Amino acid sequence: MTLIAEHIEGDTVSSIRENRQIRLPFGDGKISPIASEEVARVIAVILEDPRRHIGKVYELTGPRSQDMNGIAEEYLRALGHQITYVNVPWGPWRTQLENSGQLSSHALAHLATMALLKHQNRYDRLTSNVEKVTGTPPLSVYDFVLRHAAMYMAGSEKSRS
Repeated sequence: MTLIAEHIEGDTVSSIRENRQIRLPFGDGKISPIASEEVARVIAVILEDPRRHIGKVYELTGPRSQDMNGIAEEYLRALGHQITYVNVPWGPWRTQLENSGQLSSHALAHLATMALLKHQNRYDRLTSNVEKVTGTPPLSVYDFVLRHAAMYMAGSEKSRS
């Protein structure tokens, strides 16, 4: 399963802006998030010549598998100020997500399950498939945050990419 970098966003954007914290229940689990634009690049290449890709499965990851403290460091480098990861308890996090009313029951169950799997380190994987298919490596978390830096700045009106 591919973890899209934007899945880390949501309420995390406002938490970064307001508290300089990434508050998620991922524990010490490692992840290798990939931006949706990278997935789109792979799809575009496949659609240019679908026959070459028949029967192939591409697990897509970002360029680095790291824990959330490592990801917080990439935010720090991109934004120029300290960002810390706070491992929050899964139950209250799920309840808050549910009470937000922004997700269908299916999406809520999916995100809650993904969070548990991340906490169990079940997303610690890394592939070079983006580069193999497109000829260009995927964006790092640093590059993604740098590209969308305005979204994370205090006073920013934009809360989602």
